[in-house]
Amino acid sequence: MGSPNLIGWREWVSLPEFGIHRIKAKIDTGARTSALHAFCVKIIEGASQKKKVCFIMRPYSRCFPQKKVKCTAELVDIREVTDSGGHKERRCVIRTPIIIGQQHWSIEITLTSRDNMRFKMLLGRTALRGRFIVEPSRSYLIK
Repeated sequence: MGSPNLIGWREWVSLPEFGIHRIKAKIDTGARTSALHAFCVKIIEGASQKKKVCFIMRPYSRCFPQKKVKCTAELVDIREVTDSGGHKERRCVIRTPIIIGQQHWSIEITLTSRDNMRFKMLLGRTALRGRFIVEPSRSYLIK
């Protein structure tokens, strides 16, 4: 994998499985798991053993609040997550590819409402481990 790349406290990332080429993510080493803004989250029981989850997200809510993306992914788990305010919430967990700069790999993401948050995506330390070093005083270091 080589030496880790330097990233800022916020970066542009891509979620190609959902057709999202640029979404602003806050890099949060205090969060174990990554989180993605989602609403209308529904678990689908399929004919196969694998469950799926459907959800809608607004990746560009400030610039294009009307733009919605309908997504479907395999449900990996349902976990109880404690947010930074100490509130516990049961969240659907998915696994999806992510691209940051030249790096491409799969990460686990929890789905939750981030409507009142500035960033629609949070990139946690599990996704960053061994790949990046965070420079907390800088932003958008990856081209």
